This record gives sequence, structure tokens and C-alpha cells, in this order.
Amino acid sequence: MQKKVVPMIHVPDVRRTVDWYRDIGFAVTVTYGDSEGGLSFAMVSFGSGEVMFNSGGRLSTQHRREADLYVYTEDVDDLHARIKDRVETVEAPHNMFYGMRELIVRDLNGFWITFREDVPPDVLTP
Repeated sequence: MQKKVVPMIHVPDVRRTVDWYRDIGFAVTVTYGDSEGGLSFAMVSFGSGEVMFNSGGRLSTQHRREADLYVYTEDVDDLHARIKDRVETVEAPHNMFYGMRELIVRDLNGFWITFREDVPPDVLTP
């Protein structure tokens, strides 16, 4: 039996959320419509990672939401170059003391997504 955790995030507009995530490189794996022509549920993936979106969430003006997504990827600099005109960048690509190069963006609902890749020890931030 496979064991894993897949976060479910409640959002105000599932269709807009799915479109936004697809636009930055996520794949849509499943959607369910609602009675008004929108979506009530969807699942997206990025490599082997998955996220579910369900209707009923609210927007927030807080600096940071209740949950962040932490996404393992390769070449955050290339990813940033491809998506920077379509996202709100919270922190541009930077090296962290714990061995990661990270890029933090905010999705259309205010949730942070940190994309990370491993970096060699000789380029770490002191």
C-alpha cells in the first residue's frame, strides 16, 4: 500500500486556481464540475507531488497564509525566468544556509509556494 500525504487547500475559485497553477507548470490530473459551470474540486501535480483544491475557501490580505507549499524542483533560476512575469515573487532565487536554492512566489489566493533545489556546499549562504 502506497502511503503519502496530499494537501487539500480550500480556495474561492477552483477553476481560476487550476488555470494559474497550470500556467506555471503544474499538470491537471483530475477535476470535478459544480452546478454553475465552474469547478468544485481539482488535483494538480508537479512531478510526483500533488495538491488538491476544493471550493469554499476565502481570500486573505495577510502577508502569509495558513499553509505553504514546498516544491522540490531543479533549476529554480530557469523556473523564475519562465514565470516571473506571471507571478508575485516574494523572494527571488537565493541560497540558504541549509543547502537549498529557493524561489518563493505567492499564488492568486495568497498562498506561498517555495520552489527549491539542492546546491553544492561551497555556494551556501553563511
